[in-house]
Amino acid sequence: MIFLREGPVRDPAELAEYQRLNREAEGSSSLEPLVVYGDIETLEGEAPDGVVLLRFPTAEDARAWYESPGYQAALPHRLRAADYRAVIVEGLQRP
Repeated sequence: MIFLREGPVRDPAELAEYQRLNREAEGSSSLEPLVVYGDIETLEGEAPDGVVLLRFPTAEDARAWYESPGYQAALPHRLRAADYRAVIVEGLQRP
């Protein structure tokens, strides 16, 4: 799952509440953060303001986490904090 923040944070308090709720929510044990707002070097196109990349075993696991009551309680705070795009991308199958 990839989250792209499209511009600067409008409301830091809302972003802080989103982060707090995510930490306190029953998380998915299969969620693996790979990138959380690291340095960005744009090679093509317009640079996002921030990137989060989360790995899940399957797209279904990612969707279940996103649709979980805990994440859905946090989501409105992220949407008030800044403009984001969120996508699920299926990766390569590992042997």
